[in-house]
Amino acid sequence: MGVGTYIAIYFIVWWTVIFAVLPFGVRSQHEDGAQEDGTEPGAPQSPLLIPKMLVTTVVAGVIVGLFAWSVETGRLTLDMFPMPVKMYKVD
Repeated sequence: MGVGTYIAIYFIVWWTVIFAVLPFGVRSQHEDGAQEDGTEPGAPQSPLLIPKMLVTTVVAGVIVGLFAWSVETGRLTLDMFPMPVKMYKVD
């Protein structure tokens, strides 16, 4: 696979991981008892986005690195995955 393919895979993995990491450690304004006027009670008090982005970057890098290593060393190939059988006949 080319570098562009790995960049695309990294992009997809990064977004998947960020959505998995976002809820960690978040406390709502309602839970902290510090609700500001005009805001949703469920809005996060302190979302901690920068640390979560850094953790996501590292985790996505490790996942894509392991995937790239598996593909490049031949430990992971397309032949390992079952392909769907055609259910119709084309003439």
